[in-house]
Amino acid sequence: MQGLEVGTRLRYRLTLASGMLECLGFAGVVFGFASLVFVLKEDGYFSHLCVSVPGTNGTKTTTDCTMQDEQFSLVFTVASFLNNFMTLINGYLFDRFGTMVTRLLAISLYTTGTILVAFSSAAYSELLYPALSCIAVGGILLLLTNMQVGNLFSSHRSTIITLYNGAFDSSSAVFLIIKVLHEQGISLRSSLLVLSSCSVIHLLRTFLLMPKTHIPYPLPQHFTYGLNCRKANTYNVEQFERMKDGGVIASQESPAEPENQAQAQDSENVASFRSCVLSWFFLWHLLWLSIMQLRHYLFISTLNPMLNRLAENDPDLVSQYTNAFAITQLFGVLCAPWNGLLMDRHKGKPLAPGETALEADLRSSSLSLLLTSVQCLLFSLCASFPLLPLQYITFVLQVINRSFLYGGNAAFISIAFPVCHFGKLYGLLMALSAIISLLQYPCFALIKGALHGDPFLVDAALSLLSLLVFIHPLYVFIHCRKVARQREDNTQSDNNGSKMSEAEF
Repeated sequence: MQGLEVGTRLRYRLTLASGMLECLGFAGVVFGFASLVFVLKEDGYFSHLCVSVPGTNGTKTTTDCTMQDEQFSLVFTVASFLNNFMTLINGYLFDRFGTMVTRLLAISLYTTGTILVAFSSAAYSELLYPALSCIAVGGILLLLTNMQVGNLFSSHRSTIITLYNGAFDSSSAVFLIIKVLHEQGISLRSSLLVLSSCSVIHLLRTFLLMPKTHIPYPLPQHFTYGLNCRKANTYNVEQFERMKDGGVIASQESPAEPENQAQAQDSENVASFRSCVLSWFFLWHLLWLSIMQLRHYLFISTLNPMLNRLAENDPDLVSQYTNAFAITQLFGVLCAPWNGLLMDRHKGKPLAPGETALEADLRSSSLSLLLTSVQCLLFSLCASFPLLPLQYITFVLQVINRSFLYGGNAAFISIAFPVCHFGKLYGLLMALSAIISLLQYPCFALIKGALHGDPFLVDAALSLLSLLVFIHPLYVFIHCRKVARQREDNTQSDNNGSKMSEAEF
């Protein structure tokens, strides 16, 4: 039995480490698009849209590539939209069919996308649309299947979820590596074919280090998975799957109870998917996520033209700042766990009298939501000022805020709602926020058109809009205070009732 426990713990740790590498090296590469654009421009993608503009008073002819920039922005807009919108369908697939089916779909899409980029060219620039979209959707699916790994380590659950989301953010630096290799003479095709061949590793991990269905929460004793899982444990997994279909106790971290009693309470206490979607928690969280995501997406899609404008089209300076931005993305994996530690800071401490673990988790999340909101406002303000050296600070604030945003998003959903609805709620949130993120393209068109390339007014408007994100942490804080006050009143009433009974006796 002791050897079995050692083997199980080793499997858990291998799953954790390999999932970290998968998210870090592959899942979110599409968000390194600013580095990829630099390579694509050098290779002549959409270059036919650049036009020569004759100078005035005998000055030399200049090249206007506004239409080329718009095409690249549209490619990223479509990819980022599908990255989020398709999560609605993907979340249902994950909840319904389990990990293996979802990961096989993810690997197929990701491999297709990398092969399409590898065999695209300036003559077939339009292949970037399906290629980047497949990479984006495949990547978010890999992240979705990996976030359940936090269930293996209950006391560090939020930390692991945020860590994986931080690794997802940092993987955007992969395109920086491809850019540097391109400058050393290694073609884009060679780099993407290597990336595509790594799908073999994803397949091996799917069969060896991931479950066929889901990792349940709370975790049953001696839970295992993979090719060598025991028959008895397979029954446990199926049992948990049936319990998930029937419902999950609202307080997800309460101690495990006898089977019949737990199933009875599950059916009675679980919140329906509809009630979750119509709750204020869901609506304010959607607003919180959508506004910050729109701000980040617009910043990434307009980064290259913005740097060209501030650097007065100096290619060396633009390359320097593009590299700086991509390098800062590497630190997302270091920033994200701090958010998880912030949310897990109460674990291991005694609860207040009558307080449930769910209430403690929710109370702990309010500070994380507030800190993320403050970061977004500071990032948006820095991005609004047209000073090139200031962009270094903007890059740092952007990566910190982005790592807190997506890690906190997934962790909050896992805390505030039943675990049986996680995939569907996560998918619906990302899909609805994706629709709002489509506003980035009209914003980009407005900047290039009526504002003549000056994004200041749009940036200022988004900074004002960012003030709305403070509603969500305030609502969660007020809700937790209200619940705590009710608990204290109930405790006081019970004590008074006990004293009266003793007096009568």
